[in-house]
Amino acid sequence: MSTVVPLVWARRIRRAAEIAGLVTGGTLLSAFGLAYFVARVLTGPRRPRPTDEYIMTPFETGTDFEEVVFASETGDHSIQGWWFPRPESREVIVGCTGYRGTKAELVGIGAAFWRAGFNVLLFDYYGHGADRGAPVTLAYREVRDFFGALDYVEQRVPQAKIGVIGYSMGAAVAIMGSARRQNVRAVVADSAFATHMDVVSYNVARVIRVSGRPIAALSDIFLERLAGYRGADVAPERDVAAIAPRPLLIIHGTADDMIPVSHATRIYAAAREPKEIWLAEGAGHCGTYFLDRQAYCDRVVAFFRRAFERDTADSQAALERSEQLPSEHSA
Repeated sequence: MSTVVPLVWARRIRRAAEIAGLVTGGTLLSAFGLAYFVARVLTGPRRPRPTDEYIMTPFETGTDFEEVVFASETGDHSIQGWWFPRPESREVIVGCTGYRGTKAELVGIGAAFWRAGFNVLLFDYYGHGADRGAPVTLAYREVRDFFGALDYVEQRVPQAKIGVIGYSMGAAVAIMGSARRQNVRAVVADSAFATHMDVVSYNVARVIRVSGRPIAALSDIFLERLAGYRGADVAPERDVAAIAPRPLLIIHGTADDMIPVSHATRIYAAAREPKEIWLAEGAGHCGTYFLDRQAYCDRVVAFFRRAFERDTADSQAALERSEQLPSEHSA
């Protein structure tokens, strides 16, 4: 469950700021230079390392799983994933990891869902956990990989009941993607940011100790040139209302220093019922799970079960209503 701004990213931005002179008050040219650097670091590819494949897999948890490959919605690259099968069930949980994270980070919660009787799909965004060396974005292109995952689930389990859980950037992906795909029946968003602009400006300010909003705004110019999007294109707070009437659970740690807890309350305020919010006292970024793993798993499993049961009841009620309507040929 990776952070939005890795430590190495913070060090590089701080160093760039020192060079540019912004820490002590720099010129407009220096501001543009740092903004370009922020955009490059945010979207630039990471070089593969020899240890990248030395990760925990579902094998270590004793769960059944298989490696799967499917296409992104755009069809221009493949996505790597792990499928935890429950052939007797049509209920599926899709896990979305964070910025530059890997599916390996969700093995623990994925195993918990599998043991609870759900099929599970964990996957790597292109350029993040797999296919490193490719440029990335902060939840813009990654939504298309998420759509590819949903398409794969529907091919694998026809008429699947799909729940989604996402962490950090993955929570933003889960919200924005589920708002546009009605086949998702329930969403858990853990440590989501409200808007691209706000999370970038907050973290820039956290590193260079001056207002980050001007730098984030300037970096937008370079983001469009480098990666084909702008910060305004990524706004879970704007999109979250479209998830209703499907259930939403928002989770956030009160001690999160990467994405302030205010982002969670803003998203919750913008969402429509049915919605729940769980603010974990003292938890850091994506840290609620680690406060009490069993309690966390129990709560999210129960949330998805209620959502799927409600969906079944609503479908049955709709069927009964349709059967009671008079046919067009009746007198």
